[in-house]
Amino acid sequence: MGEGQFEVDDAVRARIDELDAGTERVVAAGDEQGLRTTLRALHELVRESGRQIDEAHLGPSDLVVPPADLSLREARELMDGEGLIPDLP
Repeated sequence: MGEGQFEVDDAVRARIDELDAGTERVVAAGDEQGLRTTLRALHELVRESGRQIDEAHLGPSDLVVPPADLSLREARELMDGEGLIPDLP
């Protein structure tokens, strides 16, 4: 996101997964406006429901939310069958 790291609980993670599935649908449909809407919703969800981690923290991230201005072409390049946000092992 370029806005630092956030912690989210399992309920928020489930909603993130739902929105990620929505990104797959809009990208498959070629709906660039739908992609922007879904990505904005992802950003808002993380900001509003997550807890921002101190910027001095150097730990890894479980997932990275793509930028809200990601183009349809860029989204297609990022997707590899798992959506924009791959499932954790």
